Amino acid sequence: MQFETHPTAGCAGAILAHGVRAGDLSYRKGRLLSEADIGALTAAGIEALTIARLEPGDVREDDAARRIAGAAAGDGVRLGAAFTGRANLYALEAGVVLIDAARIDRLNRLDEAITCATLTPFARVAPRQMLATVKIIPFAAPKKSVVRAEALLQSEPLISVAQFRPHRAALVSTSLPGAKAGLLDKNRAALEARLKPLGSSIAFERRVAHDSEPLAAAIRDAESAGCDPILIFSASAISDRRDVVPAAVELAGGRVTAFGMPVDPGNLLLMGELGGRRVVGLPGCARSPKQNGFDFVLWRLLAGLPVGRDQIAGMGLGGLLTDIVSRPQPREAEAPRLARIGAVVLAAGLSSRMGSNKLLKPVDGKPMLRHAVEAALASAADPVIVVTGNEKAKIVQALAGLPVEFRDNPDYSKGLSQSLTCGIKALPPDSDGALILLGDMPGVTAPLLDRLIAAFAPPENRSICVPTHVGRRGNPVLWSKTFFPEMLSLEGDVGARALLVRHPEQVCEVEIEDDAPLTDIDTPEALAAYEAVA
Repeated sequence: MQFETHPTAGCAGAILAHGVRAGDLSYRKGRLLSEADIGALTAAGIEALTIARLEPGDVREDDAARRIAGAAAGDGVRLGAAFTGRANLYALEAGVVLIDAARIDRLNRLDEAITCATLTPFARVAPRQMLATVKIIPFAAPKKSVVRAEALLQSEPLISVAQFRPHRAALVSTSLPGAKAGLLDKNRAALEARLKPLGSSIAFERRVAHDSEPLAAAIRDAESAGCDPILIFSASAISDRRDVVPAAVELAGGRVTAFGMPVDPGNLLLMGELGGRRVVGLPGCARSPKQNGFDFVLWRLLAGLPVGRDQIAGMGLGGLLTDIVSRPQPREAEAPRLARIGAVVLAAGLSSRMGSNKLLKPVDGKPMLRHAVEAALASAADPVIVVTGNEKAKIVQALAGLPVEFRDNPDYSKGLSQSLTCGIKALPPDSDGALILLGDMPGVTAPLLDRLIAAFAPPENRSICVPTHVGRRGNPVLWSKTFFPEMLSLEGDVGARALLVRHPEQVCEVEIEDDAPLTDIDTPEALAAYEAVA
């Protein structure tokens, strides 16, 4: 890759290496410069630019990031679209993330242009949570290095998620004479608080004296009830393999598989097995809501992962969880995740220029509107809301079988702003933003929408993401929730385009290779021309 400062006039087709601002003109670094850009920069008095030019054997940053991240993604993982040389991997469901740490190290040593950062292996993850990011440092990576990275990752998944599955757990608590019943209630409350968010529940509970024989009988009953795991809160901490809990496991016909763990708090944990059911003697800290060694074990059990002596012995790295002056616990913070973007598909209009409802016109064998809606459903956007109005029943029928939400706009004849208001108000309260789609753009695809979502980053002044083609802005547009109040104040037959002028510093242009963002179908002639090309 060539990196140089060059007279502006000769920079068409190059990548802008340093951002440029001149009056109202603002181009971000990484922009592929078009002839129109060069004209605008020249008119603004910009005489020279710092640019990068790709050479044979280079792979553009987004393509390289997408290829490597795609090769790394395994079961339970969603690949985000690449943007600015970054492609992220996200969890599809709640579970435990599995990461091949050795191959991550090898990947990061292949070439300084290629980096991959991940969560800690076996971390608990939530749906849409970011698991890893592949970042290409320069504007391109050597093709030979990208190919080597793909070869390294193709043998088996590098990053996957073991999904939590519902389990019917058993709780057995022992007590000593004079013990308060409230302590045993606390045992149950602590376990329920851990199990419920992971989709499991307590299906069996028994409270017995702190003695191996009644405890063994309770363990056998829990096993007969089909419960797994069987969780034991001991009235006294387990201090030896011959203590009450391990003795009871063996008396019940089971065996102790591990005792003690290199996690603090949580050292005094015992693992056992009876008839294929996992038995866990809990440390006293399991009564606390704070994270401890039992959580590491529970996550793996509920995700169907093995938890034996070898696995427990490997928990020491990162196992120091105790609050101490030299290592205080970090404050709770929301984990990085895929932005929650809803899709609003506007499908209420009169289609006056078409002569009849254009959204119902067949395109490639199905109603025009269905193309845009299916693209939204296949993207990372959720939920997909379709705003109806004109010929509502026919619009609903055209989308039969698709998992969308409908919102009717009785005032559709008053203009586009009314439909926009309907759609924005229907979004979930926790939405980070909204993709506003027009129903008459059948060329819009899920990858295009995902590119906009990948570009979305309000902290980096990318709060409005607009697709472009050869320098021309098109649709759909992704808007941050911070603009919802302004969008709701619009009146008449206008969309949110006016807000782009008000907030130019928040606009991020996302270049799209084809002309889909510029192609809407308003007339019979436009429909005929589209079908002729398609």
